[in-house]
Amino acid sequence: MYPLPIDRAGPGARIAYRGSIGVVLLLWLLPLLAILLTSVRSLDDLSVGNYWGWPSRIELIENYRAVFADTPILRFMLNSLIITVPSVVGVLVLSTFAGYVLSKHRFPGHMLVFAVFVGGNFVPHQILMIPVRDLMVQLGLYDTFAALILFHIAFQTGFATLFMRNFIARLPNELFEAARAEGASPAQILGLVVVPLLRPALAALAILTFTFVWNDYFWALVLTQSDAVKPVTFGLATLRGQYVSVWNLISAATVVVAIPPVVMFFLMQRHFIAGLTMGAVKG
Repeated sequence: MYPLPIDRAGPGARIAYRGSIGVVLLLWLLPLLAILLTSVRSLDDLSVGNYWGWPSRIELIENYRAVFADTPILRFMLNSLIITVPSVVGVLVLSTFAGYVLSKHRFPGHMLVFAVFVGGNFVPHQILMIPVRDLMVQLGLYDTFAALILFHIAFQTGFATLFMRNFIARLPNELFEAARAEGASPAQILGLVVVPLLRPALAALAILTFTFVWNDYFWALVLTQSDAVKPVTFGLATLRGQYVSVWNLISAATVVVAIPPVVMFFLMQRHFIAGLTMGAVKG
């Protein structure tokens, strides 16, 4: 390994470097610490303006119990799972097929097709708000799970195809030639050769897509209206009262909502890191 420039610097530079990392890390964690503290505050603390000081009384059990007992957070989380899981599966399947074809098969216009997938990542989603909403209304899908699932699959597949195409393109051509020599069909090559080698890439892409879809708020606001369909991000916004915002319960609900993506990341951490670093070092 080559030494980093900071390793060749003097003691003063190294101390300043490590100190700056600590400051940046503290600034990055400050909002999270504020939410964690607010989630265990009492309503009396909030009413007197104690937002940043240490809580005068810790109400950990009371606040988190109230989140599940007094708010429909479980319904919203179930809605998000109903939307997110099919979206992730659809994106993985379509991007694997598209990435395989675009990386290992040549046909007239294949680069144009690939450019369409790439170019779609640069279109601001906000300018599509009205056309997408009108389309869902015309199809009779407005305020349904299907509207959000179809939208997320359509718009996440562009990035995912770029991601998968680059991974599959790095697989040795000799593997494909040997499989063809054994009489394997393109479908068999994909299922028996390509997919087993893509496990780290699929894990990384699954985590990224899960996080994108789970944390989406904008399109949930555009395409849903009723509590029966609202995902958890939109549901959190509805926890605010008409006159009083119970910020301790909202903060506690926010912590609960953040648990599924964090748990998924730690369960698949090894595959996620391998997927992101695959191809970073030339073999």
